[in-house]
Amino acid sequence: MTHLEPREALIKHLGRIAPEIDIDTINTKADLRDECDIDSMDFLNLITALAQEFSCPMPEADYDQMRSFDDMLAYLNAHVS
Repeated sequence: MTHLEPREALIKHLGRIAPEIDIDTINTKADLRDECDIDSMDFLNLITALAQEFSCPMPEADYDQMRSFDDMLAYLNAHVS
């Protein structure tokens, strides 16, 4: 199975969790939960889906590094082999 690139995977899983968002219009530097109107459980589901997609641990201690779309993408790029 071929994995998606981090940006594609983030868009895919975010779109599944918050289908009403338009990734082209969100502020990618804003807090993801506020910008996409997702709650803590949705955020956890997003992280879980991405961790499974890339077989990459994403510990709770790192959640502060994943606040915005850009932060999450940078985190994935740094941790996905």
